[in-house]
Amino acid sequence: MSGTTELLKRLFIGRAIPSNRMGETLLPKKIALAVFCSDPISSVAYATEQILLVLGTAGAASYLGLAAPIAAGVALLLAIVVASYRQTCFAYPTGGGAYIVSKDNLGETAALTAAAALLVDYVMTVAVSVVSGVVAITSAITSLAPDAVELSVAAVVLLALVNLRGVKESGTAFAFPTYAFILLTFLLLATGVYRALTSGVPEAPSAHLTLQRTAHVGAVYTVLLCLRAFASGCTALTGVEAISNGVPAFKAPKAKNAAATLVIMGALAISMFSGITALAIATHARAYPNGNPSVISQIAEGVWGRSLLYYAFQAATAGILILAANTAFNGFPTLASILARDRYLPRQLHNRGDRLAFSNGIVLLAAISVALIIGFNANIEKLIQLYIIGVFTSFTLSQYGMVRHWNKELSHTTDPARRTSIRRSQAINATGAAVTGLVLIIVVRYKFLAGAYLAIAAMIVLFFVMRAVRRHYDAVANELKPPPGGVPLPSRNHAVVLVSKMHAPALRALAYAKATRPHDLTALTVSVDDQETQQLVEEWDARGLSVPLTIISSPYREITRPVLDYVDRIRRESPRDVVTVYIPEYVVGRWWEQLLHNQSALRLKGRLLYKPGVMVTSVPYQLESSERAPESVW
Repeated sequence: MSGTTELLKRLFIGRAIPSNRMGETLLPKKIALAVFCSDPISSVAYATEQILLVLGTAGAASYLGLAAPIAAGVALLLAIVVASYRQTCFAYPTGGGAYIVSKDNLGETAALTAAAALLVDYVMTVAVSVVSGVVAITSAITSLAPDAVELSVAAVVLLALVNLRGVKESGTAFAFPTYAFILLTFLLLATGVYRALTSGVPEAPSAHLTLQRTAHVGAVYTVLLCLRAFASGCTALTGVEAISNGVPAFKAPKAKNAAATLVIMGALAISMFSGITALAIATHARAYPNGNPSVISQIAEGVWGRSLLYYAFQAATAGILILAANTAFNGFPTLASILARDRYLPRQLHNRGDRLAFSNGIVLLAAISVALIIGFNANIEKLIQLYIIGVFTSFTLSQYGMVRHWNKELSHTTDPARRTSIRRSQAINATGAAVTGLVLIIVVRYKFLAGAYLAIAAMIVLFFVMRAVRRHYDAVANELKPPPGGVPLPSRNHAVVLVSKMHAPALRALAYAKATRPHDLTALTVSVDDQETQQLVEEWDARGLSVPLTIISSPYREITRPVLDYVDRIRRESPRDVVTVYIPEYVVGRWWEQLLHNQSALRLKGRLLYKPGVMVTSVPYQLESSERAPESVW
């Protein structure tokens, strides 16, 4: 790598970390909470808003009161899912979450379905979280609203750069905004309660607005409206599975620390979500269709006014919403690495980068998320409709897989105490599977036409892509198996050195070819200019070279085809022999020099590689400029 590029890389990413320091990147609970739980904790900032937005379509303020029982249902569901995933942390301490659980207990089809759902969900987490954070910023500073796309893209790039520095460093960097949001949210709730007890409940700025009916209500329609609101409020559960995916990232005892962090996260998310919903109902907050200003922003303004605390809270909200994407930046690369290990995704995604992070997965996630944000013009209402389908798909498969897992454990256990413990865990996971399966049906029913069909289509495409990648790797592995008797030696090796003119690179290639002691050695040139060819012959004879020079005429000035035909002739005459083609190549130090040299050699090499029985050898000749870039041309 050039000196400037290497300097910039180290400036943004940091020094490379050796593999033997992997243990230093493991996370304590206080940092893991920021790394893995920023998504579910931040979801409380918009989950209530999604419930109110749906209920507001009834056209009457009285329907907003239904947010309380709906929020209670969401909170209960969150508690069940947390309890279920706590069992997964202990049963699968190697991580992998829904994919590994489904693979071990339900088979390949279920495993790839869960993996596709999780990968799509992680992408949506980045897009929705970042755009929601930008909405929090534009709610406080409305003049920035036209720049929402640019702000969102910049936030994704920043998150990617921080995560490329490593999991522990990103967790340390993001711990402050996470804890600031938690503390300020509880301060907001406490202040709201205090004001309600002393001077009366404050009103949100939108409390006086009249709601417009856009949905049918009454009798069964009211029930359907509540189910739709419940489906929207279930966005509060996004990211809950991240801890079970990342158990190996915790300090020992890994499973115990992961389970404890999951419980802490659940307690915080449930209490914050319930409190915000209660304040939203009490302050008569209305949800705007475009999400600006947000409900949580209106609550803070109603309780604190446009004070310093309000702006601090908005900054913390924007911070936690944007940093919620960090959950995906840890989950997506880890899951992609496991899938690559199992040959369902390209092997490059399995490799760790300089900082022991899965760099290729981080870059891929950032690129897809940026494309999604630009494609949807940073519109939170459109993006959020694609959300949570993948969440509940993976939830359901994971919990059902855990039920099957405990069945296997029961078949191998006779200890009464252990069997009782297994039965209890199985009951928890069975409840989780039943509830999340029901919610999945509700979510698909009410979000499919609103945009969720795009997420489902992406999951289906990804499922078949992973199957195709696995088939390809399996076919290649089968093709590469050595035959029982080994590989027979070729009868002879015919060496062909390509020569364009008499210069040092050509002589070096001739010398190297001679040193390999082939059966015969030929120098080959393609004549496209008679005068240049005659000059080459004269210089060849003048040097008295012992290697014969073969000249191929090319009246149409093509170089590649005559060389290929010559090699094919040798192969036809001696099919059991091999032909080794030596190609002199310049080694340059500047990227633009590469455009000026070696183009014919690269085209010819690319064609020769497809010829069976033909070996291609590049003989490098370093020009002076290459000394300025000792590590790499690029």
